[in-house]
Amino acid sequence: MSNELMHALWGSFSVLNEYRTTRVAEVLSDFRTLQYYIAAVPTEPANMEDYYTEGWAALRQCSLDGQHILNCAADTSVPQASGGPLEQEKAELKQCLLDAFARRHECQKIYLRQAAAQRWMSNRDSILQGARPNGRNQAHLSACDQQLRIELTAIADESIYNELQASDYSMGRWTAEDPNLRSVQRWLRARRQ
Repeated sequence: MSNELMHALWGSFSVLNEYRTTRVAEVLSDFRTLQYYIAAVPTEPANMEDYYTEGWAALRQCSLDGQHILNCAADTSVPQASGGPLEQEKAELKQCLLDAFARRHECQKIYLRQAAAQRWMSNRDSILQGARPNGRNQAHLSACDQQLRIELTAIADESIYNELQASDYSMGRWTAEDPNLRSVQRWLRARRQ
């Protein structure tokens, strides 16, 4: 291989590693923003009689899940790459991207679950109109609870992955080496509570 070709390949690796570094930073920024939103949502009702209702229980679980994904350890086991320091940097960046990508994915799922619980809260408040649950509003409250269960069940990994991918595309982000959904799910399964 000629020196010119080697120099061109070396330059290509260097440019790609810059793209990889930028991509990791973008995904980590998204993750941080989602964490901020998750932490800002209340987890306890004004009236403690509502503490064990479905929506408030969902909000508390979202808060716990948000803390877990923030606190779980990163996978620092990066395979030794042959081919020199740029190949090693590539391997490390790809591992960092998977870590950040999976965390962002899980935070998006938590954020969507919180949004469903907040809609539940709003619907419940509209039904109660300042009153407490009673026989006259029980059927409406049960329907509100059922709607929450339906919305929570509809939040699926595939749709979250596709929504995040579409958002990345629309922002013109470099996504050529993004991990696939199966890799994200495998990373998350390894870190379940």
